[in-house]
Amino acid sequence: MEKLHYNITVKGRVQGVWFRKHTKIKADELEIDGFVKNLPNGDVYIEAEGNKLRLDAFVEWLHKGSPHSKVYTVDTRLGDLKDYQSFEIKR
Repeated sequence: MEKLHYNITVKGRVQGVWFRKHTKIKADELEIDGFVKNLPNGDVYIEAEGNKLRLDAFVEWLHKGSPHSKVYTVDTRLGDLKDYQSFEIKR
């Protein structure tokens, strides 16, 4: 199956609630590569690569997020492949 790249911005109460850690756990579970990082404005930015079925499951999970997060919106855009080999939490 073809590998895709998504640029994702998650808005809501997503910082200080272990959102990045839970995102990495879910990405590893779904075999998604890329990274997650906090943005200065309080949003979370993710670059994710994998097949469409796994990416769609990942995006669906992002709408719920970590147990203490409150997700308002998830903006997903198709991007250029960067061939990530793992999923990381960036600062």
